[in-house]
Amino acid sequence: MSGLSIPADRSYTDEHEWVDVAPGAPLPPEIPVRIGITSVAVDALGELVYLDLPEVGATITAGEPCGEVESTKTVSELFPPVSGEVTEINSAAVDDPSLVTSDPYGRGWLFAVRPTGMGTLLSAAEYAEKNGIR
Repeated sequence: MSGLSIPADRSYTDEHEWVDVAPGAPLPPEIPVRIGITSVAVDALGELVYLDLPEVGATITAGEPCGEVESTKTVSELFPPVSGEVTEINSAAVDDPSLVTSDPYGRGWLFAVRPTGMGTLLSAAEYAEKNGIR
């Protein structure tokens, strides 16, 4: 799995989600953070065809399923890296899930959350090492 990029400016979960909070940084108060799935997840899932995301206003809990991504191969649950209130859904990605496949760390983000807590997060280096990426 060399060739997959793992941006160092965000944190990761064992379940292949990312949150745009720098490793070790505190959660930003009252500022929503974006969440998405990693290139490792995209590589394993293949072409995404459907996104089932939490609704705006929903309260989600770190590590507890809050939605699904469906590919031509399988369906995979989303486990958010942070707890809090969903403030925005990436409607462009819902309308065109290939955005997630082509740009998982940019235009393919999934949803934003006003965080109240965080789960166990990994740095890019820790995540890459757990997934055999050099």
